[in-house]
Amino acid sequence: MKAQLQVTVLSAKLKENKKTWFGPSPYVEVAVDGQSKRTEKCNNTHSPKWKQAVTVIVTPVSKLIFRVWSHQTLKADILLGMAMLEIKESLKANDLKLCEVVQTLPLCSDRDSRDVVGDLSVCLDGMQVDPETLATAEREHAALPNGNARQNGDTGNRSSRDTSPSSDSEEWVIVPNGHPANGTGSPSRSPGDSNALRPPRPARAPPPTPHRPTASPTSSSSSSPSELSEAPASDGSSQASASGCLNQQDDSAAAAAATSTSTAATATSQTAAGPKPATSATAAPASAVPATTAPRITPINNGPLPQGWEQRADQNGRVYFVDHIEKRTTWERPDPLPSGWERRVDPMGRVYYVDHITRTTTWQRPTQESVRNYEEWQHQRNQLQGAMQQFNQRFIYGLQDQLAATANKEFDPLGPLPHGWEKRTDTNGRVYFVHHPTRTTQWEDPRTQGLLNDKPLPEGWEMRFTVDGIPYFVDHNRRTTTYIDPRTGKSSLENGPQITYVRDFKAKVLYFRFWCQQLSMPQHIKINVSRKTLFEDSFQQIMSFHPQDLRRRLWIIFPGEEGLDYGGVAREWFFLLSHEVLNPMYCLFEYAGKDNYCLQINPASYINPDHLKYFKFIGRFIAMALFHGKFIDTGFSLPFYKRILNKPLALKDLESIDPEFYNSLIWIKDNNIEECGLEMFFSVDKEILGEVTTHELKPDGGNVQVTEENKEEYIRLVAEWRLSRGVEEQTQAFFEGFNEVLPQQYLQYFDAKELEVMLCGMQEIDLVDWQRNAIYRHYARSSKQILWFWQVSTCSCTVSKIITLIPFPSFFDLFLV
Repeated sequence: MKAQLQVTVLSAKLKENKKTWFGPSPYVEVAVDGQSKRTEKCNNTHSPKWKQAVTVIVTPVSKLIFRVWSHQTLKADILLGMAMLEIKESLKANDLKLCEVVQTLPLCSDRDSRDVVGDLSVCLDGMQVDPETLATAEREHAALPNGNARQNGDTGNRSSRDTSPSSDSEEWVIVPNGHPANGTGSPSRSPGDSNALRPPRPARAPPPTPHRPTASPTSSSSSSPSELSEAPASDGSSQASASGCLNQQDDSAAAAAATSTSTAATATSQTAAGPKPATSATAAPASAVPATTAPRITPINNGPLPQGWEQRADQNGRVYFVDHIEKRTTWERPDPLPSGWERRVDPMGRVYYVDHITRTTTWQRPTQESVRNYEEWQHQRNQLQGAMQQFNQRFIYGLQDQLAATANKEFDPLGPLPHGWEKRTDTNGRVYFVHHPTRTTQWEDPRTQGLLNDKPLPEGWEMRFTVDGIPYFVDHNRRTTTYIDPRTGKSSLENGPQITYVRDFKAKVLYFRFWCQQLSMPQHIKINVSRKTLFEDSFQQIMSFHPQDLRRRLWIIFPGEEGLDYGGVAREWFFLLSHEVLNPMYCLFEYAGKDNYCLQINPASYINPDHLKYFKFIGRFIAMALFHGKFIDTGFSLPFYKRILNKPLALKDLESIDPEFYNSLIWIKDNNIEECGLEMFFSVDKEILGEVTTHELKPDGGNVQVTEENKEEYIRLVAEWRLSRGVEEQTQAFFEGFNEVLPQQYLQYFDAKELEVMLCGMQEIDLVDWQRNAIYRHYARSSKQILWFWQVSTCSCTVSKIITLIPFPSFFDLFLV
């Protein structure tokens, strides 16, 4: 599995050479899997600081090679040192997630790997894999015949370089001042970057109130336990090690590390044993009783902590607990989860809890007390409801079971249960089934098992039935429902009554968005474009990515405008780029008619020698707009939309792009052409850039005259030629790029008008709908600034609707795309 990894070269410390008056001008070359990118040089320094980001495509078993060169003006560059980093080791040391992980690598001489000439600090960000993917990659790497061979190009000893660092400066992306593109601060150090010679970390005071840390990463020099949770200490865990010179560790360094660890442990235990009164009232948590003095908490071992928790003591001996999963601290000792509960993390990193007994989920962490209180409340409620039900049905109590059984038999679409089975309902109203011969219970209906050759549903799926007996499927992993059977890919509506809302446009859009979500890829890709050269920059970057990578979340960056892209920057990029690529001045597209400003492919686009590459790029771009739910500036003609939908064209489609030509064909169809003596043949003339060429509609069509008997064939052939004249190669290149990102079969449920609305949006603004779906942050609906905004919007709504694109069906969908 290939992924995008951002490597930020932070700084380096090089040994000084007393034989030279001036320091070196170092720059760093990063090589991995045949890719080679470099940073700018720092002049005359032994402690260079670059803080420049380089984006590379790597696999979990790739090896990063860092070479530090000294730039020379009149001779070849000199290799100062090199280091190697194995990505899989860094992944294992950081829970298979590289998120702003800072590592310090020793630089070794190219002549002797034991000669350390300095160290290099780098930051790894933007890569996350699962254990199965890592294990598969390791097996595939080990199965290669040359598995131990170098895969990063030439990793041998080199002492000179013929090129300057500015020769290929366009191959990497610079993030100014070392900040990542999402606008966060400098990255925090991870446990994998500490070396054996690092002194013990001093004791740190806890925060005023245990709280959840903010999204921005903290510096390693901070002094709160919340920052410790950002980089949890893993005393017994394996550290990320680099191959090459990193494999050789000194015995003295190991002894120093052991001494540091024991010293820190002794200091912690001594601090915890010796109570001291607190000097600050704010140092105690909110639950402390007096505000002036904070009583010291004696550490008590109440058994093992839950997974992901760690117990620590501050400099005053007070014990607090660190949650490394949620990255937060608390004074209270965490209790283990109650029986039947499980802690999970969703794809967005949010922690939730699963109750396997009731098959429910919650965001709140359950405790023994909360579960016990809930069970008592539920028991009391059931008793009260049972008593009220018996009181209300005291006159027909004897007939209740008989009526319920009759009703179940009458409305059950699956018929009676097999012999020995019984259907029951628990206290929560959930239905389960009892098999009396084996004295077992289960949630699944025995009548639905074995319908598809005993092929089970995928993990996390469940089949249910509507009131009409139509089966549908619930995906508990994504919390969605669908009529399509995940085992066969067929809809269950084919065997049942058709539901009217399935043909509704809104239902089609939701269905299409569901499949786009299924095809989406994890993580994101960064596209750096300049507003001055938007067309060329976008063309180069989109065509350089693998088509499936374009299904990832887009992160658009304009130089000098770095910030958080929550969709607005991407929408602006789609709008501006579509205005450029669809501009008729580039001769790629033309207007469909004199009074029709819809676009169609220009037959004269062949004058550009690279026009087929551009049409493939435009195909990818249009597919990305549909896949990510963004809009373009100008729409296409209806026949072009029908080609995207892979639907046949008809004579009626010619009316929308060339009404005069359409009326001429209709006149030929309705009148006797032999009486008029038109002398027409199965050939037509076309003029492109002043050059007139003749096209035969059928073999030897120039000698076949049009008569009353064959004029229907003539009209059909002329209409097909007019709708596709001279654009066959361009259309094929367009759909080649389109299908690489979004296969056309996912659009088969739409028609041309609906596809136009999906791609171009709606231009009618509903001000009431806008106000109803508006979200106010730091303002209220009655704020005077908000009232002024709605007053201005009401006045300019008529003018703005010409250029504003609104998603279907309302403003609410702006938050969905």
